[in-house]
Amino acid sequence: MDNFTEHTITDAVLARMATVSDPRLRRVMQSLVAHLHAFVREVELTEEEWFAGIRFLTDTGQACDDLRQEFILLSDTLGVSILVDALNHRMPEGATETTLLGPFYREGAPEMKLGDSIAGTTPGEPTVFSGRVTDPAGRPLPGALIDVWQAAPNGLYDNQDPSHGPMNLRGRFRTDAEGRYWFRTVKPASYPVPTDGPVGRMLRALGRHPYRPGHVHFIVSADGHVPLTTHLFVKGDPYLDSDAVFAVKSSLVVDFARRDAAEEAAAHGVSSPFYAVAYDFGLKPA
Repeated sequence: MDNFTEHTITDAVLARMATVSDPRLRRVMQSLVAHLHAFVREVELTEEEWFAGIRFLTDTGQACDDLRQEFILLSDTLGVSILVDALNHRMPEGATETTLLGPFYREGAPEMKLGDSIAGTTPGEPTVFSGRVTDPAGRPLPGALIDVWQAAPNGLYDNQDPSHGPMNLRGRFRTDAEGRYWFRTVKPASYPVPTDGPVGRMLRALGRHPYRPGHVHFIVSADGHVPLTTHLFVKGDPYLDSDAVFAVKSSLVVDFARRDAAEEAAAHGVSSPFYAVAYDFGLKPA
């Protein structure tokens, strides 16, 4: 019988994984154990701290339901999500950079006609998005699908605020024969990530603010190309340099240009003044 000590326990655990038949699972689990044990040794974790960690992870799981994913929020706020994204999406020149999916994506948004509004009756500053979807060489991708969603100006998504109605500020659009898209919405505002759960308690304990800069989410896909998950951020937002989930990239910060001409507003089906955003998405070939 072995008497495991602080000096021998790591090698013993790793040895028991040496015969795992799946080589990827073996590598991931052995690395996880090695780093986890090294962390415990480095900080000399106390029993009280170990139990507090167990309780925190338990609370995180219990905060998850079909409308909220607290573990994704934890991963986001620790910078793990954006690191995984960066490792898995090295983009060629001409392709749009990726960023986080976020915890509020919902499948099944309605498919709309180009030019429709995803905002319904949501009050806010009228905004028109337009641009093209292309390959990295700039060739248009007709029929590309753009799945878009955002928070309301009060900082809440429809699955956080039932008064917005189901699938509010969500929609899907198909590009035209020239790869063009356009749709209407309201200007997004910066907002805090949910702070009423264990992740919020962690942020407060660390002295970190919970705010994200104003942004709109996109998943853009087309046959023969890798689907793109990204955001577009509001230029000039005060939280661009301190996004709580580390997701801002300079290439995704866009100008919300104010337009005051009533004639131009009427042509876009919005009231004056409104904001215009022009952005072309480039997709990486599969």
